[in-house]
Amino acid sequence: MAMEEYVYELRDLKNKAPKIFGIPTGTKLDEMFYTVNYDEKQDRFIKKPLGGIPHLAVMNITGIPDTGKSLLVEQFAVYQAARNYPVLFVTVESPANFLYTALKQKAQVLGLDFEKVEENMIVIDASQNAELREDMSSLLDTMAYAIKKKNTKNVVIDSVTGLYEHREVLARQIVRQLFNFLKKWNQTALLVSQKRSSQSSETAEAAGGLAVAHIVDGTIVMDKEIINSKWSASLYRRNIGEVVRTIRIDGCRLVPHSSDTYIFEITDTGLIDIKGPLSKITGGD
Repeated sequence: MAMEEYVYELRDLKNKAPKIFGIPTGTKLDEMFYTVNYDEKQDRFIKKPLGGIPHLAVMNITGIPDTGKSLLVEQFAVYQAARNYPVLFVTVESPANFLYTALKQKAQVLGLDFEKVEENMIVIDASQNAELREDMSSLLDTMAYAIKKKNTKNVVIDSVTGLYEHREVLARQIVRQLFNFLKKWNQTALLVSQKRSSQSSETAEAAGGLAVAHIVDGTIVMDKEIINSKWSASLYRRNIGEVVRTIRIDGCRLVPHSSDTYIFEITDTGLIDIKGPLSKITGGD
């Protein structure tokens, strides 16, 4: 039986197409996504930074442990909440009271009004409830309640990996349900996913594996390397024993993006500080 409600003339979609603009993260990640528009005066296409992650994108933030994934999404969450764009934060790993402390510190370091952050953020603590972690219907119903309650514009889930621990055969199904849910509710979302340390950063698995990367709109890979040879020390212009952290956009189906790998640091106060392209820092073109 044909399902006619899912068949469109292309022109029917004109008024349903989302506007392309950036949702700022408060980091230089905002400069790594682009728009390309035709300039009639110059008779050529002009590329300029989008100013954030794409509006309504569902992005996968992945990497091995201790690469800064949670710090990045926390920074994004407080930055958006302080700008009066409500955020739903689903914590799957860390109990909510610990999250409160981390978010308050982020706001203080960034010079943001924490009262606004408190007012514009709603939290689901799935770390303390097995039903929320293991029953997608319960989790999605709870998320829908929270989104309506606070009229949220952004969602952070840290981490989606915690929703399919010990049952990775269901990972693709769970991520697909989440993706469709977030699209239905018009949310811009960051999903943290864990990568095994044995998976090379250049492989498809580095983007969270087939379960996540092939479903979401795009993937951001965070990585780290310990300088343990003279060759690495020379390449990165660091001392042996130091840690070099990198971040790259591994794909985005919504807008163009930089193909460079960027160097970043985690500051003493726990902020993500993206310095610039690795190629320039190491002396390349």
